[in-house]
Amino acid sequence: MNSENSKLARILELLDGEGVSYRRISHEPTRTSEDSARARGEALETGGKALLLKCGDGFSIFVLSAALKLDSQAVKKRLGVRSLRFATAEELMELTGLVPGSVPPFGEPVLPFPLYIDESIEANERIAFNAGSLTDSLVLGTEDYLRVACGELFRFSV
Repeated sequence: MNSENSKLARILELLDGEGVSYRRISHEPTRTSEDSARARGEALETGGKALLLKCGDGFSIFVLSAALKLDSQAVKKRLGVRSLRFATAEELMELTGLVPGSVPPFGEPVLPFPLYIDESIEANERIAFNAGSLTDSLVLGTEDYLRVACGELFRFSV
């Protein structure tokens, strides 16, 4: 099983184990939030954009509405770090086995990183995301997502 399929399997196992209902969508490869929203038939705002960022000396996953942009100052202030940058495609592959655009909005047990969720995710009844691949998406209720993802919630979008 390749890394993409193992991430999807881990997500499905987590959701099924928690009794979460979801819709699974197979679609053409999508690399951008806009392409993913079109392929899923969902509003851009519903998309959960997951970013792997290097914060100081470590990496963390940040999830925000696909319609918004990261407020790096808010992240630096909250985490008390001076440096913040996106992981490179090489780092992403090395650390997760994933390509840009396929990162799911989960930390442990799916990805080995702290998880931070922007308050913008709470604005929608559901969240849609690429689930460890460019061709597989999941759509589920926001309340269920927040319950199973167990991320720290704060505002870091503009």
